[in-house]
Amino acid sequence: MAPVAGSYVRGGWHVPADGTPVRDAATGQEVARISSAGLDMGAVLDYGRRVGGPALRELTFHQRAALLKALGSHLREHRDELYALSARTGATLGDSKFDIDGGIGVLLGYASKTKRELPNDIVYLDGGIEPLSKGGTFLGQHIATSLPGVAVQINAFNFPVWGPLEKLAPAFIAGVPSVIKPASQTAYLTARLVELIVESGILPEGAVQFICGGAGDLLDHVTEQDVVSFTGSADTARKLRAHPAIARGAVRFNAEADSLNCSILGPDAQPGTPEFDLFVKQLVTEMTVKAGQKCTAIRRAIVPAALIDAVGEAAAERLGRVTVGKPDAEGVRMGALASLEQREEVRRSLKALLGAAYVVYGDPEWAEVTEGDAEQGAFVSPVLLRAEDTGRAEPHEVEAFGPVATLIPYESAEEAIELAARGRGSLAGSVVTGDPAFAATVVRGLAPWHGRVLVLDATDAQESTGHGSPLPALVHGGPGRAGGGEEMGGIRGVLHHMQRTAVQGSPDVLTAVGGQWVPGAQRQADGPHPFRKSLATLRIGDSVVTAPRTVTRADVDHFAEFTGDTFYAHTDEEAAAANELFGGIVAHGYLVVSFAAGLFVSPEPGPVLANYGLENLRFLTPVKPGDALTVTLTAKRITPRENADYGEVRWDVDVTNQNEESVAKYDLLTLVSKEAAE
Repeated sequence: MAPVAGSYVRGGWHVPADGTPVRDAATGQEVARISSAGLDMGAVLDYGRRVGGPALRELTFHQRAALLKALGSHLREHRDELYALSARTGATLGDSKFDIDGGIGVLLGYASKTKRELPNDIVYLDGGIEPLSKGGTFLGQHIATSLPGVAVQINAFNFPVWGPLEKLAPAFIAGVPSVIKPASQTAYLTARLVELIVESGILPEGAVQFICGGAGDLLDHVTEQDVVSFTGSADTARKLRAHPAIARGAVRFNAEADSLNCSILGPDAQPGTPEFDLFVKQLVTEMTVKAGQKCTAIRRAIVPAALIDAVGEAAAERLGRVTVGKPDAEGVRMGALASLEQREEVRRSLKALLGAAYVVYGDPEWAEVTEGDAEQGAFVSPVLLRAEDTGRAEPHEVEAFGPVATLIPYESAEEAIELAARGRGSLAGSVVTGDPAFAATVVRGLAPWHGRVLVLDATDAQESTGHGSPLPALVHGGPGRAGGGEEMGGIRGVLHHMQRTAVQGSPDVLTAVGGQWVPGAQRQADGPHPFRKSLATLRIGDSVVTAPRTVTRADVDHFAEFTGDTFYAHTDEEAAAANELFGGIVAHGYLVVSFAAGLFVSPEPGPVLANYGLENLRFLTPVKPGDALTVTLTAKRITPRENADYGEVRWDVDVTNQNEESVAKYDLLTLVSKEAAE
């Protein structure tokens, strides 16, 4: 009897005496047994809230990112072990890399994006300040804070590594612990993944828990502070969405469901063009990677009617070169489905599709295999179908979750869009064309029905990640049948696990709550120049008000000659006077910025290491010769870098004239040492 894969809950492993057998997808041999018998699901969620959540919320976004990066590096060292176990799920080495390397890539991608886009803090400022009064003493600010609940993730069988990691990453960055519940067929691979995570000791205790086996009454115990994410069938998603506890608590529920994704070939892509070849290659790849068991795989190939014979012939020829068999056998390009049950489900779906289409390539009932067991292994042949009647519903409603796609003809771009929309919402679509105008028309038509659209052509083909490759920086999800939710999508995925709150108050209050100086809040102008302070002594609100500098006509003339910027407003008195925006010669905006730097800078070597840019620059009032400029420089936000001896300081710069009118405003970015030089 195979060993029982345990669950990791409440700080330890729970291993029942026996469980349900899970079998090798290619040989039918027993790999493991799984069971969640004896687990107290309510206690599991409570442990995450009491132990994992507080530990995560003590860390800043950047500290969480550093842990994710360390975990990704640790898992990379164990990829070969995970590849070997992945082969037993029916995955070839290429399939395994798609799953395992892709999941690790999500961890590293979120770690990098977090450091670039989130503060080294525990509160995220969502948007700018909203003025709520004339005098500026009453303001609003949206903030996002961590939910004190757990992220319950219920995953599909097809990606036992990527699935958990792509849900873990945004939840972890948000400060929310995860409870991972994988599908039974491939749970043993997820179990080993979790073992590696636990053994590493990198993540705080309680940040990850794992249930191997049935979910039992898990969802009965979710509350309004929890998040439930599901990947699987649309039917199951609908049932879970209507769960009494989810409905009662208005629990955040994200579904990423199966969808009949499409790829549209442009009429310009005649045989012999790069786009024609790209379309055929992509179609066959999407059919055979993971044996077609991808929620993003192409199920409908929508092709110009005049090209459908050529596409069918080219795809059939290419499919004929795909060897099916034991995933680790030499020359095998497509492995098995995840289980015999999945094989029978694909065959049932094929029977339904054959009522509306005929076979161009493949055998719906049999597969020639290399080194595998054709009976005990879950093998199927790739099957390419061709719709006989585009009006039939089956190609747009029935998904065979395996290496199956249907060719569907169209006559116009409008018809192609209409056919795509009949899928009632998809995760991913693609358009293969060398015609940007056709691409624009189709993309705009597809967008309301799709979470992601790839436009593939000869220009981007070499670097494109392909039709079915989710990326952590982009939304993964889709409307309608695809579940109506979004996973990942960069910082959007993080904010899904946080609560947005509108805070109303005075500038001082909003500064204290958000950790960022708000105009109108107190400034501290006493003591040394703020550029003389290291991060150890610099505080938000530290500021300096400079002495004035008068701008002369000679300054304007010299700047125009020196830079070559001889725009008429700076050089032609008559033309400048005729423009009511200027009313005469005005100083260059960049002259104003340059003078401002000269006014506020503290030139000696010190804690300020470098100026690396400015943001949000606006020129508000023209500056004329004779105007006197004063700068108020205020430390706006301080962001230490975790693995460096310096950090970023964002400064509020307000340049005013002798009438106290703001002539320019912007944010200055500098790098500042954490400690003063000895």
